Amino acid sequence: MKKILLLIVSVFMTGSLVYGQTGKVIHINQSEFIEKVYDYKKNPDKWVYEGSKPAIIDFYADWCGPCRRLSPVLEKLAEKYKDKIVIYKVNTDKERELAAAFGITSLPTLVFIPLGDTPQVSQGALPEEILEKGIKEVLLK
Repeated sequence: MKKILLLIVSVFMTGSLVYGQTGKVIHINQSEFIEKVYDYKKNPDKWVYEGSKPAIIDFYADWCGPCRRLSPVLEKLAEKYKDKIVIYKVNTDKERELAAAFGITSLPTLVFIPLGDTPQVSQGALPEEILEKGIKEVLLK
């Protein structure tokens, strides 16, 4: 019985991690970005989103004060919308090539990725109310 219970729990946890239903912000590197979000090397001239849910990508740095203030807000929104969207974080100090490929010059930079539409970029630490409005009007429309 214990083995069956452990198997069920591990299958659930694996599914949650694979599909982004953890209710957590997911930190990704360049290779994960290419796999889960957009392969900009294969499709440099055409946006092709690899995900199955709308997403927000937070380009940030550990030293950035506004980025640190935004982080708990994104965690809260990831939990609230865990079945509807995915929130990723990309550390621009560790992923310089990725940040450069997207022309990230100001932090934090948020990229809102609706399904089947063009991403929208926002700069600065937006208040929670504005982020929720963006989620509802851009990602979940």
